[in-house]
Order: sequence, then C-alpha cells, then structure tokens
Amino acid sequence: MAGQREFYYRRLHSLLGVVPIGVFLIQHLTVNYFSVYGRENFNRAAEFMANLPFRYFLEIFVIFLPILFHAILGVYIVFVSKNNVKRYGFFRNWMFYLQRITGVITLIFIAWHVWETRIAIGLGRAELDYSLMETILSEPFIFWFYLIGVLSTTFHFANGLWSFLVSWGITITPRSQVIATYVTLIVFVAVSYMGVRVLFQFASGS
Repeated sequence: MAGQREFYYRRLHSLLGVVPIGVFLIQHLTVNYFSVYGRENFNRAAEFMANLPFRYFLEIFVIFLPILFHAILGVYIVFVSKNNVKRYGFFRNWMFYLQRITGVITLIFIAWHVWETRIAIGLGRAELDYSLMETILSEPFIFWFYLIGVLSTTFHFANGLWSFLVSWGITITPRSQVIATYVTLIVFVAVSYMGVRVLFQFASGS
C-alpha cells in the first residue's frame, strides 16, 4: 500500500512539474523576453502581469504551493534514489542523475530569485521594472549564478517533461521514447535560448 501511495505521489510530482510549474516557467520566460525589445516593452509586460485579477490567489495556489510540494518531494526523491551511472553509464541513467542534481540547483536558484525579486518587491525594497534585474545582473558573480540557475531550470523542466510522458503512459514504446528525447531536447534548447538571451539583455545595460 505504501508503495502504491509513493507511486501516485511521484506521478503527481511529475504532473506538477509540467502543469502548472512548467507552464509558469514558459510564461515567466516569455514576459522576461519582452526585455529584448526594450525597457518600456518589458515594463508594460511586467505591469500587466502585476495587475492580473486574483494575482495573489494565483501566486499562492498555482505557483508557490505547487513549487513547494514539487521541491519537498523532489528532495526526498534525491535522497532515496539510487544512482548507478558509475556502473551503468547509459544515457537515461545519466539523465536521471542530472535530473536530481539540477533539481537541487534549481531549488536554490528559485529561492534566491524569489528573495531578490518577489519578496523584495513585497517588502517595498524594490520595484517591478527593467532596472531591478539590470541592477541584480550587473554583478559578474550573480550573473554567472543566474546563468547556471537558468540552464539548470530549463534542463530540469525539459528532462522532467520526458519523465512525465513516460510516467503517465504517453510514451510507452522505445521508439516513442526516443522521439520524445529529441522533442524535449528541442524544448530545452528553445527555453534555454530565451532565458540566456534575457540574462545578457539585462546585463548589457541597454
């Protein structure tokens, strides 16, 4: 019974990683990508998101609570999972191992990012505009921290998407799983490009 309960918890963990967390990641990167088209475009997009109806409800129940559940269960999985890449260096074993590592890095990165942005804004220490991220990323160490954090997050999402397709019985055959590998690789490249492009835009000071 305990094994069955853990199975369902892991399926829920996988589901939350795609919906709503994955959807929020894409939305967040899309809003940030407006920075590429100039300060005013980003500020308008950020203001639109800040003024959404039921904003706090959405933040708590669609973003923060799912992320919290996903993170707590993810840390548990990291500690109970047996990684055998040294003995069996197959591609999927390495992806499984990297999924755990990037999960921890992503958790640290998200916590720091929320502290520097959402909490700072809530406490009245910062304003939600272009200059906020421009100031944060002006420090070289923080820029590289964000770069690693963004790539870790996008990899964790894309590889987690592959796991979700398997866990939910969408890709059952070996061929479908190979196709899913290429599709999720494209997803990783696409979302990584968006995230990295935004970082360089903010860091450029233009």
